[in-house]
Amino acid sequence: MMMNKVREAIIAAACSFGIAQGYAAESVNFVSWGGSTQDAQKEAWATPFTGQTGIKVIQDGPTDYGKLKAMVESGNVQWDLVDVEVDFAYRAAKEGLLEPLDFSVIDKTNIDPRFVSDYGIGSFYFSFVLAYNMGKLSGQPANWSALFDTETFPGKRALYKWPSPGVIELALLADGVAESDLYPLDLDRAFKKLDTIKKDIIWWGGGAQSQQLLASGEVSMGQFWNGRIFALQEDGVPVGVSWKQNLVMSDFLVIPKGAKNKDAAMKFLAYSTSAQGQADFAELTAFSPINSESSALISDDLMAFMPTTYSDDQVSLDYKYWAEHGPDIAKKWNEWILK
Repeated sequence: MMMNKVREAIIAAACSFGIAQGYAAESVNFVSWGGSTQDAQKEAWATPFTGQTGIKVIQDGPTDYGKLKAMVESGNVQWDLVDVEVDFAYRAAKEGLLEPLDFSVIDKTNIDPRFVSDYGIGSFYFSFVLAYNMGKLSGQPANWSALFDTETFPGKRALYKWPSPGVIELALLADGVAESDLYPLDLDRAFKKLDTIKKDIIWWGGGAQSQQLLASGEVSMGQFWNGRIFALQEDGVPVGVSWKQNLVMSDFLVIPKGAKNKDAAMKFLAYSTSAQGQADFAELTAFSPINSESSALISDDLMAFMPTTYSDDQVSLDYKYWAEHGPDIAKKWNEWILK
């Protein structure tokens, strides 16, 4: 109780400092994917940022690309900063849906160049991993091919439902395609492979839903964000993970065109991508930081849960390929889903 009062006093003092600096009237409407990831973003970024600046961070979500586009096109933009997948960030920038970033406010000096562009900057980077409910399986799946072996590993499969990097690639890898030969993607081959388990797939659209599917045993295994599995393990849920062929991807933070609180959003971006902000988020989630100075601030014990430890088993997803070809892939994806 005493520690809580002390913490409240520190935050109140920090907020008073921010108010004294003239930030009190500002706010940021921050949109992310919900669940444990957004909880961590609130704890690692929003709370200390508000304490330092007095700028209130209002949580919203989940991320919805159609809603973001509709807001911009209508001129009624309610969101100021949105956590999106990187391929969408590149497409949205090309379509004129995003504000350019102000790098006089945001320090990109130590940001991994893979995770920064004129219109977006990394929220974190992560891996899609094969995870399983240990209470539902007698064996231990080794790689993506196990997803398609329903005789050895019975049960429903959880897969990401959106037409974005991940599912197509894992299907091709499971079908024997070498990592070096993944692109350009052979969609017909991927869909033919996915047809073999289509009736067993339960699609998830957000991280919280994916966690619930696996923890409840509604699915025996599937494709998940590594940080979501870390959160389940931290809560004592009996889930296992295979890092073989883990698929590396990133989220970007973007500001919708016409955001009402653009300047405050830039300041929040600067904090969230700082060495400390990224390290604090990594400690809570096991998602990897995009700031090169963050590693020195992360505990050694956490490294066993982070993608950086399994670089030898990684497959790099080509998000720029998806940014260019995503709409065509989505059309074929939706046609396949409806068959």
